[in-house]
Amino acid sequence: MVEIIGKKVELTKATNRDIEELYFWKYEETKQEAKKWNGPYIPEEKLTKEEFCNDWEQEILPGVPDSLVIKCEGRAIGYVGAYWVDKNTNWLETGIVIYDSNYWNGGYGSEAYKLWINYLFTNTNLHRLGMSTWSGNLRMMKVASKLGMKEEARIRDARIVNGEYFDAIKMGILRNEWGK
Repeated sequence: MVEIIGKKVELTKATNRDIEELYFWKYEETKQEAKKWNGPYIPEEKLTKEEFCNDWEQEILPGVPDSLVIKCEGRAIGYVGAYWVDKNTNWLETGIVIYDSNYWNGGYGSEAYKLWINYLFTNTNLHRLGMSTWSGNLRMMKVASKLGMKEEARIRDARIVNGEYFDAIKMGILRNEWGK
C-alpha cells in the first residue's frame, strides 16, 4: 500500500470511500469550481461509478500507481496522477486537482504535487516529468515553477475558455534537476 505522509496532506491508494468522494466532486458537485481551472477546454464524458472505479486500478510501472488520492484530515480532497507520453524516453505527464476549494491557496496542492513528483523520481527510473495547463491557470504554473519545472513550450491561443483564447503551457523537469 502506497502511503506518503506530508505535513498538511497525505497521498494514498484509493479506497472505495475515497472513490465515492472523488466521483461526487468530479461529476455530481453542482458548483464544479475545480472545472474552471483543470482543463476547462476539454469536453469530458461522464463515467459511470464502475468505470471511474476501474480507472483507479491502473499502474505506470509494476507497483507504481498512476494516481493517488490527496487526503486532508481523513477526507479525499483531490488526486495526483500521471500518464505516459513516451515510454522510450521515460517521460510522464503529471497533474494534480484539488476539488474541495476550501483547500485552495493554503499550500495543500504545492505539498501534494511535490510529494508526488518526489515519489515518481524516487521509485522509478523516469528521466523527465512534465505537466500541461493553460495560461489562465496561474496557480498551477506557480506551483510547477516552485518545484523547479521550467516552461518548455507556449502554444499561442490554443485554448478557448469562456469564449476567450489562452495559450497552452507545457512545463517540465528532468531527473537531474530534481531537488537542486
